[in-house]
Amino acid sequence: MHKLRLGVNIDHVATVRNARGGAFPDPLRAAKLAQEAGADGITAHLREDRRHISDADIDGLMEVLTVPLNFEMAATEEMQAIALRHKPHAVCIVPEKREERTTEGGLEVAREENRLAHFIAPLREAGCRVSIFIAADRRQIEAAHRIGAQVIELHTGAYCDAHADGRFDDRDREMAAIRDMADHAASLGLEVHAGHGLTYETVAPVAALPQVVELNIGHFLIGEAIFVGLEAAITEMRARMDAARAPA
Repeated sequence: MHKLRLGVNIDHVATVRNARGGAFPDPLRAAKLAQEAGADGITAHLREDRRHISDADIDGLMEVLTVPLNFEMAATEEMQAIALRHKPHAVCIVPEKREERTTEGGLEVAREENRLAHFIAPLREAGCRVSIFIAADRRQIEAAHRIGAQVIELHTGAYCDAHADGRFDDRDREMAAIRDMADHAASLGLEVHAGHGLTYETVAPVAALPQVVELNIGHFLIGEAIFVGLEAAITEMRARMDAARAPA
């Protein structure tokens, strides 16, 4: 089975920086540390309101990274123009509402199929791998396939929340849906990623899915880094991912 890739999301280094203004902590330094610790890619979400990652951060990441940048963005003309200027390795289209604290659900692709098909076409032509962040829902996956996305990222937030709340029946139901939809997406020829809310406790069942080739993890790793440092947090997550992936 191929090695599972780890994308480290550095958004919340910028959240801490922006709480005070100024330059510290520096998300670019976090990105370089994550690279050195074995991250296979760096993820950053440039939100419309610039609440964490800034345009200057994206400029800097494109200059310093030696691993691929996964540029998370809403499906707006402004973000499309920024992506087309930088041409990152990958763009991940996510839903975005100003009032939410974090990305709360998957993108509604089926209802906006025509608009999204036209939106992602120039990104694909520019050489970016286009990923769609969606719930483990057959209708959305099939719509993502029809509009020409090469990758889907399955939203693992509901699974992680159910685990954290002790709602284990709900957790197991969510995990079954993720497993079934990873299989369905792979059968359509889509590359399958997963992420949102993953922790040391919840990563193994997702990492064990053979169709999943990349996990994107951020908030938990940045939080853990406060206590153990970023390198140690990433090393531990990588070890747990690899153990879950190892043949029985």
